[in-house]
Amino acid sequence: MALNEKQREEMLSLWEQVHFQNKTEDISISEDIRDSWERSKQHGVDPFIPKNYYIITKKELGEKTHQNKELLNAALPAMEEMYSLLKEFNFCTVIADNKGFILKRIGEEYDLVFTGGHNFVEGSNWSEEVMGTNAVGLALAIDKPCTVYGYEHYCRCASTSACFSVPIHDTKNNILGVLNLTCPYIYASNSVHTLGMVVSAAKAIEREIALQIAYQTAINANIHLRAIMESIIEGLIAMDQKFTITHINNRACDMLEINLDNCMGKNIKDVLGYDNNALLNILSSGKKVYGETIFLGTMHGKKKFLVNCTPLDKTKEINFDLDSPNLPSKTGAVLILHEIQEFNRMVNRIVGARPKTNFKDLIGKCNSFQFAVDQAKMAAETSSNVILLGESGVGKDLFAQAIHNASQRAREPFFAINCAAIPRELISSELFGYEEGAFTGAKKGGNPGKFELANMGSIFLDEIGEMPLDLQASLLRVLEEQTVMRLGGREVIPINVRLISATNKELQEEIVKGHFRPDLFYRLAVISIRIPPLRERKEDIPDLVEFFIRFISSKLDRNIKKVDPKVMDLLLNYNWPGNIRQLRNVIERIINLSKYDTLTVDLLPPELHKNVLKISANPFSQEVPSKENVEEQLIRDYLDKYHYNKSDTAKALKISRSSLYRKMEKYGIK
Repeated sequence: MALNEKQREEMLSLWEQVHFQNKTEDISISEDIRDSWERSKQHGVDPFIPKNYYIITKKELGEKTHQNKELLNAALPAMEEMYSLLKEFNFCTVIADNKGFILKRIGEEYDLVFTGGHNFVEGSNWSEEVMGTNAVGLALAIDKPCTVYGYEHYCRCASTSACFSVPIHDTKNNILGVLNLTCPYIYASNSVHTLGMVVSAAKAIEREIALQIAYQTAINANIHLRAIMESIIEGLIAMDQKFTITHINNRACDMLEINLDNCMGKNIKDVLGYDNNALLNILSSGKKVYGETIFLGTMHGKKKFLVNCTPLDKTKEINFDLDSPNLPSKTGAVLILHEIQEFNRMVNRIVGARPKTNFKDLIGKCNSFQFAVDQAKMAAETSSNVILLGESGVGKDLFAQAIHNASQRAREPFFAINCAAIPRELISSELFGYEEGAFTGAKKGGNPGKFELANMGSIFLDEIGEMPLDLQASLLRVLEEQTVMRLGGREVIPINVRLISATNKELQEEIVKGHFRPDLFYRLAVISIRIPPLRERKEDIPDLVEFFIRFISSKLDRNIKKVDPKVMDLLLNYNWPGNIRQLRNVIERIINLSKYDTLTVDLLPPELHKNVLKISANPFSQEVPSKENVEEQLIRDYLDKYHYNKSDTAKALKISRSSLYRKMEKYGIK
C-alpha cells in the first residue's frame, strides 16, 4: 500500500538516520527492506550516487536480448497490456534478466524523462549489488513479489519512484527475470492494486513460457529421439503392440545386415525371418530379458549377440503368440543388441583400467610400514588430497590404488599418470584435454583430459616433483576451483576428482630451490604419508620373497618349492637401493634361470654378492647381517624416536614393556 506524505517524511527521517548517523537499531521499517539495506551496505553501494552508472553497451544489450528472447517474447504482450491500462498515471514497465539488467522498457516521453534521470533505462543494471535496495534487485534477492516506495530505496536518486516487481520463473522454478512497474512517487496512491496486477501478469508470462517450451519440445522430439538412437553404440529396435518396427537405428541395421528403409513399418518376424527362433521366443515370452546370449542369422551367417528386451506394458509377464491376430493389451517392446565381440572388448578396456590393489594386498608386518598403511586407510575414508612420499620402488602406486579402492569412489574411474614419463609439451593436454584446432595435430572434435575423464573418481599423479612450474600453476587452479578448461577451449568444466600424488623428492628442498610451488605443495599435502624403503623393513623380506615366488612361478608356469637359506641371507644383507621393485626383479631373474625347484645362491646377480659384508654407498644404508641385527636396529631406532620412553616405544613396536626390557638386555641396549 502506498505511503502518505506523513509516512514519506517519516521514511525520509529514517533514511537520513541510517545514512547520516549510521543508526541501524530501532528502525521501524519492514524486515525485507531492513535486510536489503544491510546487504546494500555490505555490497559497498554508495547511497548518494546521483544516478546509475552501470550501463552496458548496445552490443552487450543485444547479446543479452538474444539470450533472453524466450522471456521477452512471452513478456512483451503482457507489458503492453499493463502499460495501456496504467499509462495515464505515468507508469513505465520494464523486464529485467536474472542479473538485474533491464532488457526492455515501455513508457512515454514523460516517464522516460522522469526515470531516465537516474538511468532506469534499457541496459542499466538494477541488482542490489549495483544500486542497493530497489524493486528489481529486491525481487531477485528474496525471490518474491515486492514494492519499494520513495525513501525505501537505498540510493537517494531513486527515492522519487514507487516500484512494483515480481520474479518470473521457468518450469523448474529458476528465476528468469523480473517484471516491474514504476511510476513517480506522487502517483503511487492511485496504484493500491498495482502489485496484484503485476503478479497476475507475471503468472501469465510464466504460463506462456511453459507453453513455448512444450511446443518447442514437441517440434524437436523426433529429431532428438533419432539423434539419441544414433548416438548409442548398441543396436536398438522399438516395436508397437503388434511388433511392427517403429524405430530402428543404423547400428542395428548394420549388425543384422538389413536396410533401414526395408524394415520400418514391418513386422519384426518378417524382417528377421523364422530362422531366428531364439529372438522370437524372447519376444513371445513377454518377459523382460537382460543379457541373454543368442545367435541371429544374417546374410553372412550367424552372429552372437547379447540381447536386452523390455516389454512396454503394465503387467510383469504376458504370454502371446506372434502369429495370433488377437494380441494382449501391450504398447510394444524395445530390443537392445550388443555384438559379443565388441562388448567384450569394451568390458576388458574398462576393467583393465581399474586399479587391482587393495590394502589386503600390501605385504608387510614392519611397524613403520603398518603405520603408513594405517594412515592410508584413514585417508581412504576422506576425499582430501593425499601425497605419498618415498623412494622409487617402494610401492607408492600400490598405495594409491588401495586408497582409491577403499574409498567411496571405488566404483568410479581411476587414472594414473607419471609426470616424468610424458613429454613437457604434451602433459598439459594429457591432464586437461584440448579442443579441436588447439594445436597442430589436435584430434578432430578435441579430446578430454584425464581430470575430465576421472570425474567423481581419483587421479594419481606419480613423480609430481617433475611437473614443470607453469603446469604447477594450472594444477593449483584446478584444485582450488574444481574446474578444468581444455586447451583452446572457453567452456569451464566442473569436476569432482580426488587427487593422490607421489614423489621420491624432498619437495621442501625443491621449494627452497624454486623448483616447486609452496602453495601447490600445501594443497597436495593435506594428508602426507611416508612409505619406508625396503632397507628399513628387512623383516618383511621373507614374506615378500614368498609372495613373489608364488606369483611369478604361476605366471611363468614354474614349480619353485624352496629357497636356499644362503639366498635368504644374501637378500637380507643387501640394502636394496631399488626397493621392492628391485627385489621383485631379482626373484623373477633367478626363477627364470633356475633349472630345479630350489633357488640357489649361484643364480643371484653379482651386486648382491658384492654387498654382503659392506655398507652401501647410500647414506641411509646399514649392514644387517641377520634377523637379530634387524631387530636390534629397529629397537634402537624406536628408542631414539621416542626419546627412550619405554612405554611409547613398546606401544609403537606392538610388544609389552617386559618384552622390550628383555630384548634390550639381550642386545645390550642401555
